[in-house]
Amino acid sequence: MACEKDTKELAQAENKTQETKEVNMEEIKTQEGVLVLKQMPEFKMEAYDAATGHYTEVSSDDYKGKWTVVCFYPADFTFVCPTEIAAMNAALPLLKELGVEVLAVSTDTKFSHKRFVETEPLLKDLKLTIAADPTGEVTRKFGVMIEGAGLALRGRFLINPDGQVVAQEVQAPPVGRSVKEFVRQIIAHQHAYKTGEVCPANWKPGKKTLPVNTDIEPMTGNVGAYVTLNDLIDENDVKEMEEMVKAFKNS
Repeated sequence: MACEKDTKELAQAENKTQETKEVNMEEIKTQEGVLVLKQMPEFKMEAYDAATGHYTEVSSDDYKGKWTVVCFYPADFTFVCPTEIAAMNAALPLLKELGVEVLAVSTDTKFSHKRFVETEPLLKDLKLTIAADPTGEVTRKFGVMIEGAGLALRGRFLINPDGQVVAQEVQAPPVGRSVKEFVRQIIAHQHAYKTGEVCPANWKPGKKTLPVNTDIEPMTGNVGAYVTLNDLIDENDVKEMEEMVKAFKNS
């Protein structure tokens, strides 16, 4: 299927489309630029609410004042996509505990979403709402449209209660994203938002933060006095990475 095409093939289709299409330069900036530190694009879409089994409508207004994840995926009835949706759904109770709303989006119709949820075994007991963007308008606003294929890239956006995009992850279709790492990022961003402190690499609750809101002058050029390399990446982290590399090389 289209979303499982080789990355190079999709890129070639995208480049060909950009070469032949006349576009306004301002549109390029808003549709294809990085959204981090910008306001979440306004949108309104039809959707399928898997929790109720009914069609509904969602808009950006529904998520104002809330921590929100808008998660794009290429297409229904494909291979990697249901694994990502199922993994996000499994983490949904934890995300709700963190006060985070989740909206999935693809360029399929709401009717396709309903059938997809009803037939794909991995999506049994799905509680997510999946928005339909068949015209690609919203997908373009978030800058993740593959124009040559009419599909979305794997784009995931975290928006804070002020409506500001604070995290953006975009990947080519062949590889699914890590929900575990994303939950860690959400917790880190919520901590930074609440305290004004900043979180170093691989930060987890209980680890040291950098109190730049109070100690910025003595910390400048002297971060090593506040955190050590072991605070950033410990033996368990290294061991886990070594095991992943070993498994990959032996596969």
